[in-house]
Amino acid sequence: MFFKSSNKDINAEECDATGDATRLYCLAHKKIFLLFFIISCSLSVKAQHTITITFKNKVGDKTLNTDSIYTNQFDETFKVRNCRYYISNIVFIDSINKKTQVYNDEYFLIDEKDEVSKKITLNTSIQQITGIEFLLGVDSIKNVSGVQTGSLDPAKGMFWTWNTGYVMAKLEGTSPAANTPAHAFSYHIGGYKTGEDAARKIKLTLPGALAVNENKKIIVTADILKWFTGMHDIKITDAAFCHEPGKLAMQFADNYANMFNVEIAQ
Repeated sequence: MFFKSSNKDINAEECDATGDATRLYCLAHKKIFLLFFIISCSLSVKAQHTITITFKNKVGDKTLNTDSIYTNQFDETFKVRNCRYYISNIVFIDSINKKTQVYNDEYFLIDEKDEVSKKITLNTSIQQITGIEFLLGVDSIKNVSGVQTGSLDPAKGMFWTWNTGYVMAKLEGTSPAANTPAHAFSYHIGGYKTGEDAARKIKLTLPGALAVNENKKIIVTADILKWFTGMHDIKITDAAFCHEPGKLAMQFADNYANMFNVEIAQ
């Protein structure tokens, strides 16, 4: 005896089969779409590389050494005991592709006596660098933002008062030209208010475009002799002491704003 399936049963089986195939087809497409999405996202995330900026203090063409005697542009001999300055708000520039990478709210205290402090390591996604910008000093907002930590901790000895703010740069030593006890000279340059702002924006151009495809290094030199001349001639014999905002501090800041150069970028 033969039994025939009704048309209704056959149609139901066909629908079930068709539904399973459709679901499998949709699932496969979803997986393919998800795979392409993951790949595209991974490609869109720019690779991060490391850039190390090393600051090297010099006196003319000589490396700064706190035990050595140097001569400035006015034939005044001197020895440096302390040399410290703030570097902040660094910007990497790719002028060819019109791109920049900004490191806002990052502050570094360069201290001649601390080799570790003279190296700043940053991660970057920029593909090449043609220039660097940074602020020599501490911006006015940070000067009035209350007690800070890290490099800006007042315990670092680079802070005056809440009224006068941070010391942007410090140069101390001795010189026979200084008419002071023990022939000491001491320059603590600061000030953030209008007409007294000693912070200076520094712009440096690299010798060529630096391709950032692996860990790279940039060496920036700072010539201490620039403290004494440039926009203003400042002799140790005339000014051996500056510990407050004002005209003399602004003149020092104008001068040392020109002390930086890129020595190596590789």
